[in-house]
Amino acid sequence: MDVRDAIGRALVWSSEWLNYATSLWLLYQVAIILALFLAARFAARRVEPLVEDRARQIKGHPGLLRVVIALLRRTDWILFTLFLFAALNLMRAFVWPIHLYLLRIVLSLSLAWLVASVLSRMVHNRLVARLLGWLIWIYAALVILGVSDETATLLDSLAIRMGAIRFSALLLLKAVLLLVATVWLAVVTGNYIDERVRISEELTPSIRVLVGKVAKIGLVLVAGAVALSAVGVDLTALTVFSGAIGVGLAFGLQKVVSNFVSGIIILLDKSIKPGDTISLEGTFGWIRELRARFVSVVTRDGREYLIPNEDFITQRVINWSFSDNLVRLDVDFGVSYDADPHQVAELAIEAAISVGRVEADRRPVCWLTGFGDSSLNFVLRFWIHDPQQGLTNVRGKVLLALWDTFKKNGIGIPYPHREVIVREAGPTGLKGNWAAR
Repeated sequence: MDVRDAIGRALVWSSEWLNYATSLWLLYQVAIILALFLAARFAARRVEPLVEDRARQIKGHPGLLRVVIALLRRTDWILFTLFLFAALNLMRAFVWPIHLYLLRIVLSLSLAWLVASVLSRMVHNRLVARLLGWLIWIYAALVILGVSDETATLLDSLAIRMGAIRFSALLLLKAVLLLVATVWLAVVTGNYIDERVRISEELTPSIRVLVGKVAKIGLVLVAGAVALSAVGVDLTALTVFSGAIGVGLAFGLQKVVSNFVSGIIILLDKSIKPGDTISLEGTFGWIRELRARFVSVVTRDGREYLIPNEDFITQRVINWSFSDNLVRLDVDFGVSYDADPHQVAELAIEAAISVGRVEADRRPVCWLTGFGDSSLNFVLRFWIHDPQQGLTNVRGKVLLALWDTFKKNGIGIPYPHREVIVREAGPTGLKGNWAAR
């Protein structure tokens, strides 16, 4: 069928509809449709709250709950479709079928809109869901009205050629619809595989993340290739074009590619994994998630830092829990020269053991490190097994325990003394000078 035949059939179809529109039965059907729609809207206000209370009781099935809520939001359309169906069956016993043509068309269109809107709710993105719902309904409407072939011919005639490839509006529409459908299916499948891999106890956390990301990216690429091949696009003809785009993207997105490759390296060498406690350029926290471009690090104050993967490859990273969760901490302190250093070391060890987070199996040690200007200097070393709970807080508790222990045993913690000497005026005529020591 060429464009002229399609236009001719469209003109005949519009002429038939014009003749039908002038009949009295059309007015009757329009009045019935409006009355049933208003009745459905009124009834929906009463029915929807009652059914919604029962729907909220659904637990453990988010997918089912999403579909049920989508149906509840369209209660008026459901009732309108049911009212139309009942009215059509009732009037068939008294009216010729030709006089019910508009009712049948409206019933089919409303049912198609209801199905399309509910199915589109399976897509989480609102804009994509609405666009997909409208496209499904428009296609169904063209089929119901019997003009799908004419519309396809018209869209196919709107085309341009790029070498050996012919791009038409129909081809573009098919490619977009099929690409959206296949990519959505690939994303859903990839998320399912990712969830199944994450709960697997046989794989390490890094391998779980790696398998999940490879599955998602691989399925999306396969879906795109399948969609383009299905609509008749020769992928080999796009080799030169894609190569030029690839070179441009390589220069413009080199940092993105670098972070992506760095993320793959991090997952393969298992240098960091979710749950590890790390320090990087003054940022101390634990890794919450590994992404394709960055690593999510949560600090003790609740801040979440999104650090590029490249920094974990090029910078010096401290992984407090890389091979073992046991971490040794040091606390420096000083006591008066009047104290017995042997007694101070024993009391410091007992004070450290009294803190709950300090490992008792690995006994702390305390060493005299030097004779200061006004104090005997010591270092207290102890071990903890939970660095993700913080380091400053456990050091503070150990210092408080030292303070209480030394105060109880009469051991003083000295502080520097300064003496100011005021002298009388000298022969230079100055009223006075001072010296400090």
